[in-house]
Amino acid sequence: MSQIDVELITKPTAKEFLIDYKEQKRNNNVPELKSQGHFILPDYKLTRQRKAFKIMKHTYLTKHYKSYVAFDSDNGHTLWMKNFGSLTEAVFWLETGLEIGDTDTRSTYKDWKEKHNDEVQVLKDQLSLLKKKRNKKRIPLDHAN
Repeated sequence: MSQIDVELITKPTAKEFLIDYKEQKRNNNVPELKSQGHFILPDYKLTRQRKAFKIMKHTYLTKHYKSYVAFDSDNGHTLWMKNFGSLTEAVFWLETGLEIGDTDTRSTYKDWKEKHNDEVQVLKDQLSLLKKKRNKKRIPLDHAN
């Protein structure tokens, strides 16, 4: 069984990624991002509304429970971002580059989900612990780490 390479992050960490990407893009033709890999920000979504902190031009991150924003900076030069309605879908996109409806001769979403169920469950457990920690201390999820 292969191990998935995805990390759950909080709002301040996501903001650092976005600032780093914007600065690198502005100051360097070939950016070198400090944080490379696959990351998921729970309880937020990408939107065009002005209700949260700005990402680039007219894109914003806003609070939206049961939503996940996946960040892919694995190549170290580009930061891809995408909304998902489930943690499993976000991990699938980060690991394969495919969406649920995409067809691939190697595997389908259903096959991948069955094969990586244990690893995704570990991420779900981590998320649950973060939320419980936040509720016990009455602090926002952003400061739970």
